[in-house]
Amino acid sequence: MTEGPYSTRRANPRFAFFANAEVTLRDGTSVLGQLDELSSRGCYVDALEPVPVRTKLRLRISDGTSTCELQGKVIYMHSGGGFGIFGMGVLFEEMDGEQRSAIEAWLRGLTAQAKKDMGDNTVSQIRG
Repeated sequence: MTEGPYSTRRANPRFAFFANAEVTLRDGTSVLGQLDELSSRGCYVDALEPVPVRTKLRLRISDGTSTCELQGKVIYMHSGGGFGIFGMGVLFEEMDGEQRSAIEAWLRGLTAQAKKDMGDNTVSQIRG
């Protein structure tokens, strides 16, 4: 089966993950945003201000119960199509053990939830 022109192969699975994000640029500028997706190597952040591709930054992620701060770099950016929101793909840079543990804990929870949701959908389809 051939893939469509916009399909992307990912080395690491991404999960929908909604958390607050604070991006701090090297000059001290702070940009608030919302995390939409998370993987073991990066995330996708929506923000009201564009951050140029290749910009190195400090990212603070908070889901209300846990917080993780790490270094990253913007690897792509999308404009919000006139809605004033800019999406950016952030690649995590070197992580220490504590940072990796925080990301892995979130991913374990998201994996468990995805498996549960798939099981619930399968049951409802069988019953339906």
